[in-house]
Amino acid sequence: MTANPSIGQLTEPISAWHEASVDAPELFFNRELSLLSFNQRVIALAQDPRIPLLERLRFLCISCTNLDEFFEVRVASIQQRMAHGANQPGSDGLTPGQTLQAIRKTVVEMVDEQYRILNEELTPALRDENIRILRRSTWTNQQRDWLHSHFQNEIMPVLSPLGLDPAHPFPRILNKSLNFAVALDGEDAFGRDSGMALVRAPRSLPRIIRIPSNHSDGPNDFVFLSSVMHAFIQELFPGMQVEGCYQFRVTRNSELFVDEEEVEDLARALEGELMGRGFAQAVRLEVAANCPQPIAQFLATQFGLDASAIYQCDGPVNLNRLSAVCDLADRADLCYPPFQPATPRALITSDNLFAAIDRQDWVLHHPYDSFTPVVDLMRQAVNDPAVLAIKQTLYRTGEDSALVSLLIEAARAGKDVTVIVELRARFDEEANIALATRMQEAGVQVVYGVVGHKTHAKMMLIVRRERGELRRYVHLGTGNYHQGTTKAYTDWSLLTAHPALAEDVHLMFQQLSGLGQAKALTHLLQSPFNLHTALLAKIDREIDHAQHHRPCGIDAKMNGLTEPEIIQALYRASRAGVPIRLVVRGICCLKPGIEGLSENIQVRSVLGRFLEHSRVYHFVNGGQSETMAASADWMERNLFQRVEACFPLLNADDAHRVWTESIDLAFQDNQSAWALSPDGTYAPVTPATGHAPIVDMQKALIDWPSDAPA
Repeated sequence: MTANPSIGQLTEPISAWHEASVDAPELFFNRELSLLSFNQRVIALAQDPRIPLLERLRFLCISCTNLDEFFEVRVASIQQRMAHGANQPGSDGLTPGQTLQAIRKTVVEMVDEQYRILNEELTPALRDENIRILRRSTWTNQQRDWLHSHFQNEIMPVLSPLGLDPAHPFPRILNKSLNFAVALDGEDAFGRDSGMALVRAPRSLPRIIRIPSNHSDGPNDFVFLSSVMHAFIQELFPGMQVEGCYQFRVTRNSELFVDEEEVEDLARALEGELMGRGFAQAVRLEVAANCPQPIAQFLATQFGLDASAIYQCDGPVNLNRLSAVCDLADRADLCYPPFQPATPRALITSDNLFAAIDRQDWVLHHPYDSFTPVVDLMRQAVNDPAVLAIKQTLYRTGEDSALVSLLIEAARAGKDVTVIVELRARFDEEANIALATRMQEAGVQVVYGVVGHKTHAKMMLIVRRERGELRRYVHLGTGNYHQGTTKAYTDWSLLTAHPALAEDVHLMFQQLSGLGQAKALTHLLQSPFNLHTALLAKIDREIDHAQHHRPCGIDAKMNGLTEPEIIQALYRASRAGVPIRLVVRGICCLKPGIEGLSENIQVRSVLGRFLEHSRVYHFVNGGQSETMAASADWMERNLFQRVEACFPLLNADDAHRVWTESIDLAFQDNQSAWALSPDGTYAPVTPATGHAPIVDMQKALIDWPSDAPA
């Protein structure tokens, strides 16, 4: 099993690259196709028999959601560039037009595979577990009668069919909404004969309907809302004949454009853009596989799309709605077993977390370690009269965030609270505007970050008066302050009172809320100022160590690696003999394992129960190793267009733990790791021999420390 869109092939013999320039286009994988390759690895999880069945279904739904976002953001961006005449090739040598052609080929194969897995693997396996997703052709008379009644009482009153005629032109169709194109024969009550009508599936109704057990063969029989609408659509058109009914869904550009230099109120400008997001330029049309070509072409024309944007679906076009079955079925035995995150005893029992953090730094690895100490620290700060000020960045928080409520409570208690809210966190813009408004009304000083740069750093600073002096306590993290994702994403947290680290965080908050020049930081590295140049310098330092036969090596973990100068520097380091191990979950534009260029570079991608989200950088540095964690990937946007924070693990034991659990364990994994080859294929890593130990990185960390490898 491999995950392999054609993301770039060498056009010269491998031996020719011994002395080649490290910036040749053939030495870079295409960014977009590499992202699709990641999604193919997600699809592969839906096929993995070692994974609980309902989790496999969930992975299939995640792959569909990923594909939606890929079109909404990445394909839309390419089309926008082409519309503005920007057709220059990227670092991989492909023009935007060539990239779109390659995307089309890969996605067609991917969509076919998604529906094949659903129809041929998951649906039969679910049926064996008495979880049935019933198609219309399989309904019993009793089921059909109940569904007919449900349609008449619960669905039909909400529907508003729209006939197409000169008085009713083609309507605006909302992004990713489920719709039906209905071919009709005959005249309506007013003598009109349009031949076609559109029906939108109500957004207010659940997409998955459970049939009561007394009308079926068990408690877990489900049908799609789309199936019920299709079965009884004739009743919307009395006196006319329905000749055909075909699902379709359009995907639109979901990027928001606001000229921040020209607006006086960023929140208000974004609110205006959000109103139109659902009706932006179309980028993809999904239609049922049985939709006649003339109807599909008619729909595409209405959306300003050509045939290359049409994708046929052998099943419901809103496939990701199947995720509801995972919860409705209530079959814990077909899901991942629950586990209880750990919390250091000193942080559980302490009613004074400030004293615990003053004694030592605390490193937490989420979700294996609970995020609760971070929330508890904020709660104690709110109730502590010695705390004078709280500062925090918020990128994503989720609904009903405990941290947001505590920040509001702190402001109402008279503490000085400043929050940097990133309004432009993609797909969370509306939620962030709402929480910013809510906090402002409570007296929180809300700052919208820096014009032209998203604030992506994860920082919290608490100022407390102790023994007549001000003392600062800090939380730094690689993930968002979102209590939902802390249970599903792997991330690192550092709780510290280290004076120099706290001073650096203080200076970063000053930069974000004020207008002064950036000041030099002692320990933290910061985008967009010095993180990129510092990384290049550290890579060059490893090259120097290699050339002088000193210990050297680079290990790094991240979500994406695309930045050309970093990749070129890694190629130079490999040529110099520096061993390099990279754990890159998603996009990787670097080609490992090429003789004479990157034979000293290994790339792994780990996919499993949790989303690998943490960013960790490790440099051997002649034996004086450095380990850092960060909010930034090695991508252009993180290094140049965002405010990011990279922080060192100053305690040697903490540094070793972070390196071991993030990187070294990933290279021991032979159950959930994938190895990237020079030709762009990813292959699952398997035990070297039949007697090799079985190592699953995430399971090992759940079971830590007793069952985890040393």
